[in-house]
Amino acid sequence: MIVDQSSWGHIRIDGNDRIRFLNGMCTVDVTKMAEGEWRRAVMLDVKGRVTSFFDVVHRADHLLLICEPGLRDRTVELLRKHAIMDEVDIAPAAAIVHRVWSDPAAVWTAPPVFAAPPGPAASAAEIEVRRVEAGLPLYGVDVGEDHFPFESLLGSCIDYDKGCYLGQEPVYRVHTRGKPARQMRGLRVDGAEPVHVGAIVAHPARAEAGTVTSAVVSPDFGSIALAYLHRTVLDAGDQVTVGGRRATVVDLPFSGT
Repeated sequence: MIVDQSSWGHIRIDGNDRIRFLNGMCTVDVTKMAEGEWRRAVMLDVKGRVTSFFDVVHRADHLLLICEPGLRDRTVELLRKHAIMDEVDIAPAAAIVHRVWSDPAAVWTAPPVFAAPPGPAASAAEIEVRRVEAGLPLYGVDVGEDHFPFESLLGSCIDYDKGCYLGQEPVYRVHTRGKPARQMRGLRVDGAEPVHVGAIVAHPARAEAGTVTSAVVSPDFGSIALAYLHRTVLDAGDQVTVGGRRATVVDLPFSGT
């Protein structure tokens, strides 16, 4: 699947302090990135909750961020708010870029290719299905300022060995205590139709075990959903009901058939 990200949100950060500044604003160690390397990073508030997430591309004379189209202006505003004494320039940018999401796991690993797509790009509907298959949260839908990054697969974007950054202390504190109270999981739902977003997930041991945030019908996996589940009922293979239909909890990304 070819995903054209040329119309996504692109942000350019210039200036002598660009690496130090962004390193203090996100969950990955920008100082250790080589030229041409990319990493997915999360930006947090002082309470450790998610305010944005994006891909960081380290270029010779600037940093390029790639994010959801709806996150660009928000991210620019948040970064500018914190760039008080820093020699940085933060501005919306344009880029020709695509990715190849060959399977759900590739949504997390496929590098950006800075060229026009070599063939027909996937439709918005196809991209949404692959996003849900991958467990990639959509900001404002699956993740937001009420969520810690480690409650979803965004936890894979945290470098727990790096120095200080905004929101580090609460994230590290919860990390050291063990499993969070809730985490995002996938659901494989009986039936051919998607379940209702917002539907309550029920388990024999817990009447309100979680809530569906996204739901689609996948050509490979059937009716599937993303849901935040209570830590007592989120093991792969657990049987639950959602919207009166049986469902099986699965780890993300979806795999197999």
